[in-house]
Amino acid sequence: MFDDLHTLAGEPLDASELEGRAVLVVNVASRCGLTPQYTGLEHLQERYGKRGLTVLGVPCNQFGEQEPGSAEEIETFCSTTYGVSFPMTEKLEVNGPGRHPLYSTLSETTDTAGEAGDIQWNFEKFLVSRNGRPVARFRPTVEPESDELIAAIESELPS
Repeated sequence: MFDDLHTLAGEPLDASELEGRAVLVVNVASRCGLTPQYTGLEHLQERYGKRGLTVLGVPCNQFGEQEPGSAEEIETFCSTTYGVSFPMTEKLEVNGPGRHPLYSTLSETTDTAGEAGDIQWNFEKFLVSRNGRPVARFRPTVEPESDELIAAIESELPS
């Protein structure tokens, strides 16, 4: 599932580093009203990283062109403004004919209302189990540290 991804630096993402880990995949943007969610995402990485969670940020410029920067600008913004330590991929398309294969798979995942399909906006979240299967979808307005997202993460991690 995580093959054929590249880091913000343009290097191949080492998918083996995600094997056996729960992964929270989030399409992110630096100039969105939801951008402060980076704080909660970083808290999740800090809180659950040692237990087997990796937050994976996926910059996307498809929603209101709210991620216009270069890879270097995105990296600088995330690290200096929010202290982001979790891995980030290169900018990807999550909808439409240029949709990355990762999002072709993730978009088939249903949310709590049973709806699948296109990504609605920045900061849509997908929880992938330790065996590499998408298990939950959280729409953009679901805060990273919400009870429902924490419960889903806890259910995927060893105690």
